[in-house]
Amino acid sequence: MSSSEQKSGESVTIQTEQGLYVDPQALTDHLSALAYRDGALYMDEVSMDEVVKQYGTPCYVYSKQAILEVYQAYTDSFASLQHQICYAVKANSNLAVLGVLAQAGAGFDIVSRGELMRVLAAGGEAARVVFSGVGKTYLDIEYALTQGIGCFNVESISELALINEVAQQLDKPAPISLRVNPNVDAKTHPYISTGLKDNKFGIAHEDALAVYQQAAELSHIDIVGIDCHIGSQLTEVEPFVAALDKVIELVHSLRAHGIDLRHIDLGGGLGVRYIDETPVSIDEFAAALLPKLSELDLTVFFEPGRSIVANAGVLLTKVDVLKPTEHKNFAIVDAAMNDLIRPALYQADMAVIPSVLPSNGIDSDGTQPWDIVGAICETGDFLAKNRLLSLATGDTLAVTGAGAYGFTMSSNYNSRPRASEVMVAGGHHQLIRQRETIEALYADEVLWQDK
Repeated sequence: MSSSEQKSGESVTIQTEQGLYVDPQALTDHLSALAYRDGALYMDEVSMDEVVKQYGTPCYVYSKQAILEVYQAYTDSFASLQHQICYAVKANSNLAVLGVLAQAGAGFDIVSRGELMRVLAAGGEAARVVFSGVGKTYLDIEYALTQGIGCFNVESISELALINEVAQQLDKPAPISLRVNPNVDAKTHPYISTGLKDNKFGIAHEDALAVYQQAAELSHIDIVGIDCHIGSQLTEVEPFVAALDKVIELVHSLRAHGIDLRHIDLGGGLGVRYIDETPVSIDEFAAALLPKLSELDLTVFFEPGRSIVANAGVLLTKVDVLKPTEHKNFAIVDAAMNDLIRPALYQADMAVIPSVLPSNGIDSDGTQPWDIVGAICETGDFLAKNRLLSLATGDTLAVTGAGAYGFTMSSNYNSRPRASEVMVAGGHHQLIRQRETIEALYADEVLWQDK
């Protein structure tokens, strides 16, 4: 099953009065990178228990092949158009992940100077990078221009003026597009919805023509495109179509006013199946947009992040303590909200499955309800709640769908070192980030000295 065909309405869960049972074998049938062999969890021919023995836990593991499968699905689905797939670096910014995508020909979507430096360090080309984000500074713009950035996605009039000022001082034209806010409801979590008038992102649709006309008058601005990004984890194609219709309306209006563009950027946001979601497939996504895009005669940019890396990754964690109580059973694991904040921040339901199935098989009747929690001093520190699992101290669990917004959003809260990261491919595994040491957490700090 290709990554572009993973949409399925078949449920992998059973909801009982006690809790939610996720069938681990049924779940892995929907994830191209994972499979159980003789009861043991594997990713791309590599045993997850072998990874744990060598690198410890908590540990993020990514499938090179799964990353490339989804990237290729995007580029194949839009092969009839001139297009550029710009991977959204914020989803997972490890150099090995960026390097794999750069070698495959990907462009990149960045939101900071640090992300651009990562892309370049991984072998990416600045000319294939779009620079998004609402708060670009003078230094950000200067660095991007000197590196030959492909395009700035401009989010405000003041940013436009600053880009022109920096470009004028460098005597280099700045390629820009405006990020237009179409006021389209993405029907996703409010924290990851970006295309409504209440959101901080972009320039209002009704103001865009006037701002483009201002941009056309600036000495060192080169108008190259138009950009729109309405949110993340979208499972339906209709919001994309609605946003595209409003952007096309602007493209025609700009042409009528003598402003011709070279590309249209529809952002990212295509959702993934974490447990039982049924997101639109990449093929269906393309089929809905291609007829409209084909008429524009513009290069098409997309900025997928989550959909490329989420299901290419897992977070491995060990059960340290089992704490059953009269009202609730707690399984305290060595990963925590500092390692994976999505459940606490977004109320995200992520699958938690064992690295080794019980020898007598497993079903919802042989389990107990557990809250999978970390050791951080916060009630909000949990990875999953009321999950029916058969657990023992020392077991390894895998949180699936953790390749996106996992390590990249991790922190050192409670002075906890961040996890290691590993990439696997064809039976080979490689450490791609060392586990942090506790000493490294305060290596740059200095004690106060009284004078």
